[in-house]
Amino acid sequence: MNKNWWKESVVYQIYPRSYKDTSGNGLGDIDGIIEKLGHIKSLGVDIIWLCPIYKSPNADNGYDISDYRRISDDFGGDEAFDRLLKAIHNSGLKLIMDLVVNHTSDEHYWFEEAKKSKENKYHNHYIWKKGNPKTPPNNWQSVFGGSAWKWNEKTKEYFLHLYTQKQPDLNWENSEVREEIYSIIDFWLDKGVDGFRMDVISMISKRLAFEDIPDSMPIVELMEKFYSNGPRVHEFIKEMNRKVLSKYDIVTVGEGPGINLENALKYVSEKENELNMVFHFDHLFIDYGPKGKYDPIPIDFIKFKKIFSQWDNLLANNGWNSIFLGNHDFSRIVSRFGNDKDYHFESAKLLVTLLMTMRGTPYIYQGDEIGMVNVAHPSIEFYDDVETLNAWKLAEIEGKDMELFLKLVHKQGRDNARTPIQWDSSKNGGFTKRKPWIPLNKNFKMINVTNQEEDPHSILQYYRKMIAFRKANKTLVYGEYKDLEPNHSKLFIYKRWDEKYMFLVAHNFSDNLQEFSADYVKDYTLSSSNYLSNEKQNFLQPWESRIYFKSKSC
Repeated sequence: MNKNWWKESVVYQIYPRSYKDTSGNGLGDIDGIIEKLGHIKSLGVDIIWLCPIYKSPNADNGYDISDYRRISDDFGGDEAFDRLLKAIHNSGLKLIMDLVVNHTSDEHYWFEEAKKSKENKYHNHYIWKKGNPKTPPNNWQSVFGGSAWKWNEKTKEYFLHLYTQKQPDLNWENSEVREEIYSIIDFWLDKGVDGFRMDVISMISKRLAFEDIPDSMPIVELMEKFYSNGPRVHEFIKEMNRKVLSKYDIVTVGEGPGINLENALKYVSEKENELNMVFHFDHLFIDYGPKGKYDPIPIDFIKFKKIFSQWDNLLANNGWNSIFLGNHDFSRIVSRFGNDKDYHFESAKLLVTLLMTMRGTPYIYQGDEIGMVNVAHPSIEFYDDVETLNAWKLAEIEGKDMELFLKLVHKQGRDNARTPIQWDSSKNGGFTKRKPWIPLNKNFKMINVTNQEEDPHSILQYYRKMIAFRKANKTLVYGEYKDLEPNHSKLFIYKRWDEKYMFLVAHNFSDNLQEFSADYVKDYTLSSSNYLSNEKQNFLQPWESRIYFKSKSC
């Protein structure tokens, strides 16, 4: 296996509008990130992944870009970005940007021109279909609800938008579009950016027959067979790699809805020369019912473990894995996979132990390092996310029980991860001196960075400890992996090893004491635990994680 810097790195994801406001407009900004670089550096991470800060009308919080070469004035503009990049590099950190090239904003110059006439030179930058105003070309639905087609009166055509109607999909079949995108990538890499997280990159190639989707097809299958993995997707990414990416020492990770165990190696195998890693969603769609996140099903823990094992096995000797449990599009990890009430500290610590002991590059989302939890606002008026608001409108139209639906929003909504970072117990949690762009979680006086800096046993201090532990033990980065209890409904026990060292990692994903075989830890030394006391050697306390170690030479 080839060893390199991005395999050994830990990535910290920033959602800029919720990080730190220095201008007083209630919106996080670039100077806020610069101000908090000391905090980020103190975690021991290596790479910052920055969600979009480009010029945008913010129909989808920056994932609708109107100018790819300009930094939004809302965040501080171009000059502030240059200072940020310099400060990040001076801190010994690296920066990866979001590359959003499946679609643009409808306020991008290309689209504003494209919609004027069929003869306009930008018209073919997007995907158009004939029709009449009352009958869309097919039954495709936007990921955010409603038809994926919008009528353009000027040209008497529909354009495709797989996300909001303000995010028209680009036509990657057009070589001019691809060259424009490669030029944009060059622009940022020439500035010194260290790589890209590529938004829904698996969706850039369309199936041009645009066949209707069968009724009641589950959302996961729909992604795999209709919206993602199109016929030319690998041709396009290979071309991108050949013309631009391969010329720089960077890291690339593709967001991969529809990427699964059958097709993943086409994206990340080293011999394919496409991407370094992908974010698959097998474990993050685990509680999605047939109709998606607002049709939830219970998490199958045995399946959860199996997903980690299957992906590790697939990428063990070919390609590389991304290890993550959440991001800006999902619920808070301790609320979703842990117990954020009775065992908040313990389960938050367990989850980072899991992240730091798996093979692959781990990703931490802002706020998880202090165990931030889901927010339960009293009404829909407190929410901002376009996906949530569209789902709410649809639920109303369908006559659903809206009180029950609000509880689903509390559990599944994207704004759970987007409430501002809780820096201290002052007004607005130290995030802003004015009204924040979105309300904070009311628990900020209890859960905040300052409180946890002062507590040697806090979640924050444990995150630092676990990241340092991983860095000190390359076996946890590159070593082999095996799940020892794949069918246990509460315990996740696995070993990691190489030619020199062996680690045994044991997690109790439950609220009860759990026994495990003492044979597992025979001849091992207990290296780390998220509990201060471990009296019973072969019993794990609720939400306890332990790491055992031995040298093969012993």
